[in-house]
Amino acid sequence: MVPGFSFHVQSIDPCSGARRSVLNTPHGPVDLPAFMPVGTQGTVKGLEVNQLRATGTRMILANTYHLALRPGADVVRDLGGLHRFTGWDGPILTDSGGFQLYSLAQRTQVTEEGAVFRSHIDGREFTLSPEQAVAIQEDLGSDVAMVLDHVVPLPNTSEAVQDATERTIRWARRSLRAARRRGQALFAIVQGGLDPDLRVRCAQQLAKDDFDGFAIGGLSVGEPPEDMYRTLDVTVPVMPADRPRYLMGVGMPRDLLEAIRRGVDLFDCVVPTRNGRNAMAFTDQGNIKIRNLQYQRDDAPLEPGCPCVACQRSRGYLRHLFMAGEMLGPILLSIHNITYYQRLMAEARAAIAAGRFEAFYRAKIASFSTAEAE
Repeated sequence: MVPGFSFHVQSIDPCSGARRSVLNTPHGPVDLPAFMPVGTQGTVKGLEVNQLRATGTRMILANTYHLALRPGADVVRDLGGLHRFTGWDGPILTDSGGFQLYSLAQRTQVTEEGAVFRSHIDGREFTLSPEQAVAIQEDLGSDVAMVLDHVVPLPNTSEAVQDATERTIRWARRSLRAARRRGQALFAIVQGGLDPDLRVRCAQQLAKDDFDGFAIGGLSVGEPPEDMYRTLDVTVPVMPADRPRYLMGVGMPRDLLEAIRRGVDLFDCVVPTRNGRNAMAFTDQGNIKIRNLQYQRDDAPLEPGCPCVACQRSRGYLRHLFMAGEMLGPILLSIHNITYYQRLMAEARAAIAAGRFEAFYRAKIASFSTAEAE
């Protein structure tokens, strides 16, 4: 791994692939499995960094494409890099902009050289090659940079998936050759859609090069959860065991546990904050839609036993905030949801260390299933 980084697997659950490990970075260690809240534009929406730290978060994600457009990677660089710019002093991972090839497909043209976007802000042309994606992330100064990959929606034709997968491998090697910044790790991304042979081939090809970590991309883009789990079943075992494994853009609490069980270490997703802004809270007893009339006079906390500031208020008060259009409502539910995710990760780490992850997993899945059935 590059200077300033190390990765150590501390324990593996005896009944599954779940592993407890630590990723050391220039901005501190990250205990894995870990969840990264998404700070697309240099902020986790609505939350100040001290509020974010209080949730138990140790690492966040920011977006290369969005920050390159606004305020510009050179602006972030001149203001001291992402850590000084945002005030977040913990580890930061920046994605490469590859997901925008999927999410902004109607504004994007992909060639072997790279991607040409039409900015969603002002329509101007913006070109992103593997080399440029690395250079932008070096200016941003994140701890972990991602290679540029080619993400396509699912389902798709086998020809389109194979073409994107082969391009992803070529782009990854171009990214590795372009990397210059000391103290910044570079993670490769395994693509291949739902084709097990393509996934295995992509992972094996990327493992031949000295990347600091390996991600699984192109999932949770329209396929059923069972297809994602089957894809993880064939992909994770061929990923290097001595490097972090990162599942990009996933997901729901059930998805996190399913992936941890298969040996994945790191996650990010907008779900906890997006749902929080839309008045939905995660709890082990089921999801709470706080706008519902049943909570108008409910003086119970959002989730008994949760230490977050939202759970120091009543459900009736939280409902009032949303019904009155007060901005504090989305902030408090975002804090709660991130805290819930971080508690889930901490519990998973403890269960792995104690050799009882499988029992922990089964109890949680049963709790989720019971709540969904009610």
